[in-house]
Amino acid sequence: RMEGLGSYTLPTGTEYRGMLKDGMFDGEGELLFPNGGVYRAVWHGGVPTQGKYTFADGLEYKDKKWHYCDGYDRRFYTEICSGLIEPDISQLTNLEPPPEIPKGCYDCGDGFYNPETRVVVDYKFRFLRNADDEEHEWIIQTCRQAWDETSEHQPKP
Repeated sequence: RMEGLGSYTLPTGTEYRGMLKDGMFDGEGELLFPNGGVYRAVWHGGVPTQGKYTFADGLEYKDKKWHYCDGYDRRFYTEICSGLIEPDISQLTNLEPPPEIPKGCYDCGDGFYNPETRVVVDYKFRFLRNADDEEHEWIIQTCRQAWDETSEHQPKP
């Protein structure tokens, strides 16, 4: 079994880097997710005993006193860090400019979803997961979708 400092890549593309003992995560280590998120933790017997998740944009998750997107403040994290953009321009995603959605697909937050194949890929088109019926319905009803025609913001003269 794996022992000592090393790395292990799961079939989903998530990579663990850190200490291993008897084939399990044990000691300091981190999970690097394909979407850019990182979970740094202290592990014991494969179970995290303390840890911190950081989203791809640098936002750190806190399980207590979480103030991000709490119903009163709906700004994206990039808007909190860098300020708001002009009021007559809508910021549709945390990424600015928003990624161009492939034809027939939806932007589901961590990548693109193709409703015909029911596959979610990240923004670099690497496989993330297959969507179940519940996720499929949620994406179809709530996420931005590709349009046949694109329209760009036209500044006022």
